[in-house]
This record gives sequence, structure tokens and C-alpha cells, in this order.
Amino acid sequence: MNFNQTEFSGYLQVFWQFSWPQWVVFSLIINAILYLFSIGLYVFIEKTCRKSQLQEKNHPVTRSDFYLSLMTVVCNSFVMLLGAFLWKSGWIILGQTQSVFRIVAEVAALLLLMDLLMYLFHFAAHLPVVYKTLHGKHHEHVSTNFLSLFVLHPFETIGFGLMMLALLTAHDFSVVSISVYLLLNLIWGTIGHLNREFFPASFDRFFVGTTRFHNQHHLDESKNFGFYTSIWDRIFGTYK
Repeated sequence: MNFNQTEFSGYLQVFWQFSWPQWVVFSLIINAILYLFSIGLYVFIEKTCRKSQLQEKNHPVTRSDFYLSLMTVVCNSFVMLLGAFLWKSGWIILGQTQSVFRIVAEVAALLLLMDLLMYLFHFAAHLPVVYKTLHGKHHEHVSTNFLSLFVLHPFETIGFGLMMLALLTAHDFSVVSISVYLLLNLIWGTIGHLNREFFPASFDRFFVGTTRFHNQHHLDESKNFGFYTSIWDRIFGTYK
């Protein structure tokens, strides 16, 4: 099974012809939609999931967290603009038509590689000086709410984005693979910051970074630095 190359190239040509003001508006709209999608998904799961809460109460929603979450949307838009610049400058080359098998392989590679990079970045964010300056605000959410995923220092948000862009410069991933990965990333981050278990307990044996896995990190900041999996925590001795 292959995607239609002519139609696919046509979409890329439209984006290639965007002016920079159009790119700014487009990136803000896309990231605002993803932000609202995450909040909607969180609320939907909270309302429909029958599993018990991990902690007694959700973290309260504060005005400062709301403003910081909007700043995260702006920072994600900046990363998207930087990605567009690197693409138009020839640093990032987007693969064209690919088989479903190739797309699945690329998405799996992005998940594993980004999981490793995010583990290292997250571990570094817990070094005392860095934690106090950057990451401490996120950990005020010992319990979580629908904004917790987005309560990040701008440097953290941009740092995560730069790691992604670095991978895209190293390999010609297809637009489909990148899009699927980014959607999975958002869904996984939303589920990971729920205040109730989402996955069956048996998933732990498959090295999945479950909701409980990440909740344990918010309870014990020296453990569980992974995001999608628990592989790197198990390898480097930080698994709980």
C-alpha cells in the first residue's frame, strides 16, 4: 500500500509557497487546535473512564498555569516555524511516497529515539540548578490537571522541539511519519498526565510508559524519566 505521490507533493507545494506571515498564522492555529484537542481529550477521559484516581484530587487550575500553557503553545509554534525554515533552507528533507511498513518503521524509530533523547533531557532538567530555574514549575503539579502537560518553562518546550528537529535533519522522514508521531506524542502526553490510570496493569511488563509510571515520577522525582517507555529507566537504574 502506498500513498498517492502526486497528491502528496501538491500539499507540500502549497506549504512551500507560504509567505512567512502565513506560516506564523498557520503554526499558531495548528498548535492552538492541538492544545484544545489535548484539553478535550483529557476532560473526555476523566468523564468517561471508570478507573480510580491515582491521587485524591486534581491539581487546581491557576491563572499563572493557564498563561504558561499559552506560552507553551507560542513556543511550539516557534519550533514549527524553525522547522519550516530548515525545510526551505534544505536542512530538512521530507520523504515522499512510502509504504505503510516504512511509515510504521519510521514512527517506531522516532518514538524510541525521542524517548532516549527526552530521557536524557529530562534527567538533566532534574540537576539542582536546572531544576530550580526551569523544571520546578512543572513539578508543582504533584497531582495533575488538564493543563499539566503544557506547564513548562519556554526553554524546556524549545529544547524538546530542537531534539525533534535534530532527528529530522539526520534522516528524511516522511510527512506522514512525522504527523503520526506528533499526534501520538500529544495523545501520550495527555494520557500520561491524567490523574487516573488509563492502561491495564499488565502493560508494565511490555515496558510501556503508562500513566501510573509518569505519576510515580511526579511523586518521586528521582525515578521514571522516560516518556513513551520505561526501557531507558530500566537500563540506567532509575525505574520505579
